[in-house]
Amino acid sequence: MAPRFVARQLSRPTGLGGRIIRSLMNRGNASLNSYAVEQLRLSADDRVLEIGFGGGVALPRPIREAAYVCGVDASPDVVKAATTRFANDVSAGRAEFRVGMVESLPSPDAAFDKALSVNTVYFWKSLESGAREIGRVLKPGGRVVLGFVPKARMDRMNMPADIFTPRKPDDVAAALADAGFDAVEVRKPRGDWGWMTATGVRT
Repeated sequence: MAPRFVARQLSRPTGLGGRIIRSLMNRGNASLNSYAVEQLRLSADDRVLEIGFGGGVALPRPIREAAYVCGVDASPDVVKAATTRFANDVSAGRAEFRVGMVESLPSPDAAFDKALSVNTVYFWKSLESGAREIGRVLKPGGRVVLGFVPKARMDRMNMPADIFTPRKPDDVAAALADAGFDAVEVRKPRGDWGWMTATGVRT
């Protein structure tokens, strides 16, 4: 598949191409999503937000272990697919899926205990605005986990610059700190997995 087609579908999966990309994302991102979800430190009474959930590979565990999960994605097709897949949880009030962007999340202030976003920071209009908006919807003491491929490795993929903005780990961490997050930390698992996470706690 052409890099531009792949980049557009990664940004906002649509139609048959979107279904194919979601399937590929679920396989390719499984390890990163598992690592990121582990760092959420889920509790049974948590209200969890996932931004840009795509193929939904990270959703089952929070839905199973937390009190409530809200998924927000820019793609109406993705939202529709998740609403169908998790229809029982939606009916029970344990899950909800909405169309939205990180810069303007469709949620009130201090609505969530935990927030997760994996492989989305490349599409944010700015790290600073995204971090501030996540801080707005988290309760004081709420935890955020951002999973991403760092710029040094992303640059090798030659993704279209008008769609992808590779991010340096220090820039992601700085955006969280500037948005009022404390205990900001960049982590990567043992071994050369090629990805890492940035975590922080809302003050």
